[in-house]
Amino acid sequence: MAEFCAHTDQIHDVQPSAAGCEECLKTGDTWVHLRECLSCGKVGCCDSSKNKHATQHFQKSGHPIIRSFEPGEDWEWCYVDEMLIDGIPAAGQESA
Repeated sequence: MAEFCAHTDQIHDVQPSAAGCEECLKTGDTWVHLRECLSCGKVGCCDSSKNKHATQHFQKSGHPIIRSFEPGEDWEWCYVDEMLIDGIPAAGQESA
């Protein structure tokens, strides 16, 4: 496992693609938690959900970093480096 994430340069100021998991909303399915891709804004369900659409999006797109899309949660994960990332400001905010 890496000591630091080398993929933070792929983070963009994104807008969420949906209010829930895009694919689950289309099929009428449910999810456990939501994740937002920080490269493109796609919202997908977590790996605790049966469909795992956020991970499927990473596998298809190669977009490495997601953020929790759950109210009150403030964390990011890099799939490539398999690590939590600290210190990424929310969209529209600058780091201090």
